Amino acid sequence: MSSSMAPLRHRPFRFLVAGRTINALGNSFAPIALAFAVLDLTGSVADLGLVVGSRTVVNVAFLLFGGVLADRVPKRLLMVGASLAAAVTQAVVAVLVLTGTATIPLLMGLAALNGMVGALALPASASILPSTVPEALRQQANAINRVCLNTAAVVGAPVAGLVVAVSSPGWGIAVDAGTFALSALFFLGLRVPEPAKRAERSNLLADLRIGWTEFRSRTWLWVVVAGFCVTNAAWSGGLFVLGPFVADQTFGRQAWGFVLAAQTAGMIVGGLVALRLRLRRMLFFGVACCLPFALPIILLGVYPAVWALMLGAFVAGLSIEQFGVAWETTMQEHVPPDKLARVYSYDMVGSFVAIPIGEMAMGPIAHAAGIKPTLIGAAALMIIAGIGMLSSREVRTLRHELPKRQPEPVTESLA
Repeated sequence: MSSSMAPLRHRPFRFLVAGRTINALGNSFAPIALAFAVLDLTGSVADLGLVVGSRTVVNVAFLLFGGVLADRVPKRLLMVGASLAAAVTQAVVAVLVLTGTATIPLLMGLAALNGMVGALALPASASILPSTVPEALRQQANAINRVCLNTAAVVGAPVAGLVVAVSSPGWGIAVDAGTFALSALFFLGLRVPEPAKRAERSNLLADLRIGWTEFRSRTWLWVVVAGFCVTNAAWSGGLFVLGPFVADQTFGRQAWGFVLAAQTAGMIVGGLVALRLRLRRMLFFGVACCLPFALPIILLGVYPAVWALMLGAFVAGLSIEQFGVAWETTMQEHVPPDKLARVYSYDMVGSFVAIPIGEMAMGPIAHAAGIKPTLIGAAALMIIAGIGMLSSREVRTLRHELPKRQPEPVTESLA
């Protein structure tokens, strides 16, 4: 096996990637199916923003608690429990949609429950990866993990568009429920060494203060998180609220699945590129690659042709994946392992907190200003945020320690 694929020698890493990949396959159905389920129900882009945003609000609210739990208890138990709970919530949504009994308040409530259980496991699933491979293999492991997740998404998105177009959005949501249950089985078999230090059994506020101290003491960290607070709000509102609306009015639902798939295809290629990159200023390179991320939002506003959107989405996916691998590797290298989940939770809260604002506000703004100006404005905000991140000296100069040699594989006894 080549050195780029060396993380796959480690059985814990294989279990983690298998569970997360299956999950991603189902989750590629969820945004498409849920968006068109709401549009079929009321035809209102504002209602779509409320349903999508309600999940994000609750998800953000519980992320810090998820980070504290992940530094205190075995991470795989959180991942298994959350996967099973998410399977139940999505199954109920599927039944409601398929039986024609869904309402906007019900969908908002179930989306909020799904966001809560996801928040309890997300810091755990992000911070457990360094425990599955030796330190020198983290960059490759992050890249392989992201390639697998994006491959699942690029396969699932066009299939989801087809399923929604020829049957019902409810069946797409049902697929998501099934994959949550299956991923729980893989997480159940995930065995990794316990950390040398685990968070002491202090009170919740003390744990949160420790995590906050670690977070704010690293300028490069909070600067990038602040930038992505703006970027994610503009991107999610443009892509997941106005995107389906533009698709319905122009090129159709099935083609929208191919646009989303083109972005994840670009991310797959980007992950393969990131596997082999050896850069001292990895974070600077990754943040610089965020600028083309605005391309699909610009094109939705000025030229919503399928071929152009697919090309722009592919370029955006390729570039943003350089940031994703650089960010994961930098966090795992520069944050103490016993505090990593809590720092991840602050990262996630800061990055995601404005997403529901963007999702809920995008519809009313578009009604007032028009679809095209709103999308162009969202893209401009993303570009300004990228330039702001690059203005930080710490972002530009933070050094990445290049591994000098590949370690021996972890023994199978850890599985």
